[in-house]
Amino acid sequence: MHGEYKVPGGKLVVVDLDVADGALRDVRVSGDFFLEPDEALLAIDQALEGAPAETDAAGLAARVDAALPEGTVMYGLTSQGVAVAVRRALARATDWTDYDWQLVHDAPQSPALHMALDEVLTAEVAAGRRGPTLRVWEWGGPAVIIGSFQSLRNEVDPEGAARHGITVVRRVSGGGAMFVEVGNSITYSLSVPAPLVSGLSFAESYAYLDDWVLGAFADMGIKAWYQPLNDIATDAGKIGGAAQKRMVATDDGPGAVLHHVTMSYDIDADKMLEVLRIGKEKMSDKGTRSAKKRVDPLRRQTGLPREAVIDRMLTSFRNRYGLTEGHVTAEEMARAKELAETKFSSPEWTARVP
Repeated sequence: MHGEYKVPGGKLVVVDLDVADGALRDVRVSGDFFLEPDEALLAIDQALEGAPAETDAAGLAARVDAALPEGTVMYGLTSQGVAVAVRRALARATDWTDYDWQLVHDAPQSPALHMALDEVLTAEVAAGRRGPTLRVWEWGGPAVIIGSFQSLRNEVDPEGAARHGITVVRRVSGGGAMFVEVGNSITYSLSVPAPLVSGLSFAESYAYLDDWVLGAFADMGIKAWYQPLNDIATDAGKIGGAAQKRMVATDDGPGAVLHHVTMSYDIDADKMLEVLRIGKEKMSDKGTRSAKKRVDPLRRQTGLPREAVIDRMLTSFRNRYGLTEGHVTAEEMARAKELAETKFSSPEWTARVP
């Protein structure tokens, strides 16, 4: 069995192992990390040898920590990263490069249709009828997108939304409200087969699926990182947030994960505060006094046009994993348009948590 895991902000950890009589055997850890002394690598292998195959990541990491020689220095490597690589090997997880990735980047769509396309395309991936897809959104109008479990009245000021012509929609994933305007946001979705995140905890899957875009920012001279649970942050402030929805495996398909991210390229903070009801508790949790200071747009940080930022993101993804031009099929679009009308534009869905 073979498992790989890139430690967030660190290096790649690779684990090869067998299982016999319910225990790990012939464990071999490798990777492009740095480790001193050399004997520490053998100690890690020996610590994992014989561990029950059902041991969770915390238990595996504890075995590694207990076995490390005194004074061991790990750079780009953590005991938790080793443990996750083991769990991914046992789960027979796939890797980004195991797939033929498809890009969908179409003309602007309404907010409701974007919600529907996420659901339809991810369901197709879950059923095995569509390959992994990276979809870049173009917004047809300004919107507030609230999380699946948020209270509509607690999150949105209806008078402010009406005054500024803001459409309010509810997405299928959890998380917080997002304020977007045409040309001011960069939004994308990853619809991926569930085996890509096998062996990862819910939180670890966020970091794993965000890693490529952090690399793209690094190429643009921006040091960005994943901030648990679902933010992408820099020294200057938050630049985006992610949310996920899981679709279970069936007899016909592997299941799938929808991971979508909205980042602020530019922002009208005054308008945002007239539309969103951002509570004091949320501000306290983020460690800042001002909602305006929570988000630091990509326009200021990169100095690049929005289209250039997107192009560089896609180039980074393509160089890492490959990416071919794709499209939404006529059948998928027909289903999405129906869902946009019957579900995502309906007051019942939008106010399902009043």
